[in-house]
Amino acid sequence: MSSRFTAIVIALGAAALFGAATPVAKILLGGVPPFMVAGLFYLGSGIGLSGVILLRSGANHSNGLRAGELPWLAGAIVAGGVAGPALLMLGLTSTPASTSALLLNLEGVLTAAIAWLVFRENVDRQVFLGMAAIVAGGVVLAWQPDATSGSGLPGGALLIVLACACWAIDNNLTRKISAADATLIACAKGLVAGVTNLCIAFALGARLPAPAPLFAAMATGFAGYGVSLVMFVIALRHLGTARTGAYFSVAPVFGVAISLAIWPHAPGALFWIAAVLMAFGVWLHVRERHEHEHTHEPLAHTHRHTHDAHHRHEHDFPYDGDEPHTHPHAHLPITHTHAHFPDVHHRHAHG
Repeated sequence: MSSRFTAIVIALGAAALFGAATPVAKILLGGVPPFMVAGLFYLGSGIGLSGVILLRSGANHSNGLRAGELPWLAGAIVAGGVAGPALLMLGLTSTPASTSALLLNLEGVLTAAIAWLVFRENVDRQVFLGMAAIVAGGVVLAWQPDATSGSGLPGGALLIVLACACWAIDNNLTRKISAADATLIACAKGLVAGVTNLCIAFALGARLPAPAPLFAAMATGFAGYGVSLVMFVIALRHLGTARTGAYFSVAPVFGVAISLAIWPHAPGALFWIAAVLMAFGVWLHVRERHEHEHTHEPLAHTHRHTHDAHHRHEHDFPYDGDEPHTHPHAHLPITHTHAHFPDVHHRHAHG
C-alpha cells in the first residue's frame, strides 16, 4: 500500500475511533455533567499516551518538538483543548441536540477555509466538491427538522460555532508541527485539556463518578481522543489539513453505525443518503491527482522517514542501513515533477 493510501486509512481510522467515543459515552456516563465527561476523556488520553511514551523510551523516537515549535503547540492546546471544549459545553446547555449536531459540521468547513485562505494549502475543484459532499452528508445525518427549535438557540448556537472555529484553528496550528512526535503532541493536548475541563467541572459542583465508569471513561478517552488524535496528526503530516479534516468529518457515520450495532434498529433513509454523500466525497479525494513542477526550498527538520526521492542526505552518525528511522536532517533545494499532496515536504505556493 502506498504512503498516500496508508495516510488515508489512518485518517479514516482516526475518524472511526473518535466517532465510536460518542455512543460509548452514552452507555458509560449517562448522568455525568458534560465538563466532567470531557475532562475524563481528555485526561484518559493524556495519561494513556504518557504511558506509551514511557514504554517506548528506549526506542528511536527523537523527533521531539523544537523550541520554535512550542508556540504552535501552545496555541493548538489553548484553542482546541481549552477554549473549544468549554465553548461547546456552554453552548450545549441552551441548544437542542439536533441543532448542535448540525452546527458541529462547521468544524470541517472552517478547517478547510483556514487551510486554503490563511495557510494557502492548495485546493482544486475535485477536492472542494469532495469536501462539500462530506459536509453535506454530515448535515443530512444530523438533520432532525422537528427538533431544531429552542428558546436559547441564538446564544448557544453562536458558542458552538465559536467552538468549531477554535478546533479549526487547532487543526491548522497542529499542521505546523505535524512532523514532530504525534504521540507527544496528543499527550500534551490531553493532559492540559483534561486538567482544565476537570477544574471547570469541580468549580461547577460536579463530583467524580464511581471507579468503574471513571476508568471506563478514561479508557474510552485514550482510544477515542488519544489514539485518534495521534492518527490525525500522522495523517496531517502526509495529507495536509483540509484533506485530513475532510476524512475526519466522516466520524458521525461511524458513530451512528456503532449506535445501530449497540441498539439495533433499521437505519432510516437519511442515514443511507448521508453515507452515500460521504462515500462519494471520500472517493473524490482518493482519486485526486495533483502533479506539477515544483521547487523545494532548503528545509531542516526531524521526522520518521525512508530514503525516498526527498531524502538523499548523508548521515553524520554510524548508519546500519535500517529504515524508516528518525534523526535531524536537511533538505537541499530541488526542482522536480511528481504527484504530491500538501504534506510536510510540499507546502509550496501555487501560481
